[in-house]
Amino acid sequence: MTTAAFDGPQTREWIRRFADSVYATEAELTSLDQRAGDGDFGTNLATGVRAAGLLLDRTDESAGPAETLGTMATAFLDEIGGTSGPLFGLLFQALSRAAADSGPGLTTAALADGTTQGLAAIRRVGDASPGDKTLVDALDPAAGALRAAGTAPPATALATAADGAWRGVRDTASLSARMGRASYLGERATGIPDPGAVGIALFFASAAGTVPALGPHLRPTG
Repeated sequence: MTTAAFDGPQTREWIRRFADSVYATEAELTSLDQRAGDGDFGTNLATGVRAAGLLLDRTDESAGPAETLGTMATAFLDEIGGTSGPLFGLLFQALSRAAADSGPGLTTAALADGTTQGLAAIRRVGDASPGDKTLVDALDPAAGALRAAGTAPPATALATAADGAWRGVRDTASLSARMGRASYLGERATGIPDPGAVGIALFFASAAGTVPALGPHLRPTG
């Protein structure tokens, strides 16, 4: 059964599945980041969802989508070091604000608006553009897919956003990094998907279910 908007419990369950996806793939995320970054992305992302889970445990189960996503923002902005934590926090913050503006439920329009606003904030703070081999390369197509989804139910829209994000992830493998630690590795980072982009894809994909492994999503298609 599809719904026109995610309610509070549905949004909370999405976040719980995202946490489970991060825990299931933490070792793979760490391995990717050891080859293309500082090696701490998997640990940082797991720390973020763990901190968010503890905060969510203190909130009422009937909390709406805006409060749940706001809790995620608080955890990532306040508890996580490095570069990726605050950037993910900006996305969750924008989604929380869009959810609050949309009414009691998280609609596809709110998802599109929040993701687009989060992308804009991340680009302002990180000075990254599509093609720089960062999480923007997954978030930009996800935002585009959500905007194009129109009045589709959130579950359907998020599935197309996840597909776009995974395509962006795979594309990063052939890119030369302009930002972050990977930019210092030069050709040694070529062929390795950007871990931050993978984290974005995990978030959107987890709306449909836990992602148990990255391998099937990182293989070239077509």
